[in-house]
This record gives sequence, structure tokens and C-alpha cells, in this order.
Amino acid sequence: MAKVNRQFRLTARPVGEIKESDFSYKEEEIPTIGDGEMFVRNLYLSLDPTNRLWMSDQDQYMPPVELGAVMRGIAIAVVEESKSPQYKKGDFIWGLLGWQDYALLTGDDFQNVIPLDSSVLPDNKLTLYLGPMGMTGWTAYLGLLNIGKPQPGETVFVSGAAGSVGSMVGQIAKIKGCRVVGTAGSESKCLWLKEELGFDEAINYKNYKPGLELEEAIAKVCPNGIDVYFDNVGGSILDAVLTQVNLHARIPLCGLMSIYNAKGPVPGPYNYSQIMMKRVQVQGFIISDYFMQWSEAMTAIAQWIKEGKIKYSEETVDGLENAPKALIQLFKGTSKGKVFVKISEEP
Repeated sequence: MAKVNRQFRLTARPVGEIKESDFSYKEEEIPTIGDGEMFVRNLYLSLDPTNRLWMSDQDQYMPPVELGAVMRGIAIAVVEESKSPQYKKGDFIWGLLGWQDYALLTGDDFQNVIPLDSSVLPDNKLTLYLGPMGMTGWTAYLGLLNIGKPQPGETVFVSGAAGSVGSMVGQIAKIKGCRVVGTAGSESKCLWLKEELGFDEAINYKNYKPGLELEEAIAKVCPNGIDVYFDNVGGSILDAVLTQVNLHARIPLCGLMSIYNAKGPVPGPYNYSQIMMKRVQVQGFIISDYFMQWSEAMTAIAQWIKEGKIKYSEETVDGLENAPKALIQLFKGTSKGKVFVKISEEP
């Protein structure tokens, strides 16, 4: 096969913010596939905060990406050639296929991919499998409902609410009859949350100093306290929320975006005592904890999209060559909704 496979490999562990020099660009020849193997072409590459975690060598839910290895990434791909009975040419799949044009799947690789059916999606839109009907949608649905257990009339607070997960959490909470408040990093994002997604209130956290100012701002928009806090960022927002939690509040801990780029030890919550005083349930989770429920999540979310109850935003970055820059930009907080890289054209 005369094709060339462009790849980005992890060259260095980031110290603080991600740099382009943490990656190296490589080109390799495409190998010939053997019996039981499959060759796929990547179409869309997901960019997520967890990419930063994978790049580090800290203790985490998956082994860190090894230095010199192809950067780990979730992608949607089409089967170009198959000698496996499980898939045929033209099938679409989703999985950990890496920052590259092509991927060769052998042996255990098949455990990390899922077949896709675009016909069940609104407008046959494959990219929905990266956003609301992909990991971000499953994370929002399963984390909120299994841990947050929102009840009608309760107040659900969401940090990173304009992100791909947070924006879904807020809309699902509204469907469940809750009052929803979110934080975001710009006035335009706050307007989007309220005017397009139906959030009851939105706070631009950058307008307030961490501590008393932020606590007072949250108290103002949550006069009845907070029953569920879906935490995507940790840090000063978590501290402020802890001063407003109600008795027996639930906190699904999904992410810690505010500290992923920290250069040294990070202090724990200053208002930690509130967890005991209010008997708060705090539970960290990753989506694989609830993987057996993914079909339930996809069915529900697909129906809500078709009914117009869930809206979404996509930001497309064209070209694999722009993946490192786009990941760096993701941590600047300028995007909203799901961000992904378009690597190649759909067949």
C-alpha cells in the first residue's frame, strides 16, 4: 500500500501548559495487513481535557501515553480494508485510534473500538458520536443520573458549563425538571447557555475574585442552595460551591481542568469541612465505570436531539497538522461545545 501515515507522537511530558514541542511529527509507510487484522482511515479526532492527563506520568485511570508513542486519541474512522470477520470495508467505527491518518488494528485492539451506525443519527451526522452521542454525552448522562440523582425542583450547578460535557449536563438536568446554573469564562458563553440551551442562570467566573466575591455571586443565583454540583474544573469554583451546598448534596466529580496544567502540588478544597457538615456525597468517576449503560444513554440522547430538547455546538479544526495547536487552544477556554479535528473526508 503506497499511502503515507502522518502521525503525532508524544515527545515530552508537559510541564505546566502543553507546548507544540511536546509532540513530534512523523510519517510512516502503511503496513500490509494480515489475517484477522483491519486497516482504518481516521475521519474525525476528538480533543478533550483528558488528553492532558494522558500526557502526564501521574497515577491515572489509564496507563500514560509512552514517550515516543502515537498520541492517544478517540477518533471516528472508516474501514479501508479488513481481514477480520467482525468488520467489512466501508464500516464506521469509534475508538482509541490515535493522532494519525490511519490505524492498523490487531488482536486486542478490537476491544477498544465500537461499530457505528450513522442511520440512527439525526441527519446521519457522524460527528455526533464524538459529542452528544459519544463519550461527552455518555459522561454527562451517566454521571449526572447515577451519582447526581437530580430530582424535580432541585438546583443543579455545573462548572465548565459551556464545554461539551457541561452543556449536556445542564440540558439533561432541565429535562429532569431541575433549576440549572452554570459557570463559563465569557459573557458570550453565558448568553449561549441561557438563550440557546435553557440554563436558568450563568456566571462568568472571570468577573469575580476567587473566594468571597465568587461565593457571593453563586449565592445570589442559587438562593435555595445547591443540591447537585457537577464538577468539571475543581479549584476555586469547587471551594465557592461548597459554601452553598444543601444537606445531602451530591457532587459527581468528572474533571479537574483548572489544575491539569499545574506545575506543582495543588491545595485541596479550603471548604472541605462542608462535606462533613452537610453530609455531601462526592464521587469521582470515569465513563468506563458505567460502560454497560452506554446503549441506554445513546438511545435517550438521540431521542432528545430529535425532539429538540437537546442542542449542541461543534467546533471543527481542519487538518491533522493543526491538532497540537487546537489542543493548546482548548485549555484557553475560548471554545464552546465539542471540539474535534477533521482529518479526512467521509466516503
